[in-house]
Amino acid sequence: MTAKKTMPKRPSIEEFKERELQDPVFRAEYEAGCPELELLEQFILARKKSKLSQVELAKRLKSQQPAIARLEKGGYANASINNLNKVANALGYSLHVSLKANKKLV
Repeated sequence: MTAKKTMPKRPSIEEFKERELQDPVFRAEYEAGCPELELLEQFILARKKSKLSQVELAKRLKSQQPAIARLEKGGYANASINNLNKVANALGYSLHVSLKANKKLV
């Protein structure tokens, strides 16, 4: 009889982020692209809190799962505000966009 192999548990996005931020190179890149990564993280967490799979979210958006996977791999940073709003609404959220002054420039 063969022993059943168990897949290692994938880390949550929070665990992954905490682990990767220990790397100075990753930290520098993360901080340089922080707004995009924060947005990406917020959408993924919103989908998970809504208990929707990528397939279910895609159906709500009249799209397909690979499109959602692309968004979650960084596509949110390139999406239009209109498309971001559609995704937020499909997740049961509203999108709010704001500007914050750079401390260096003010």
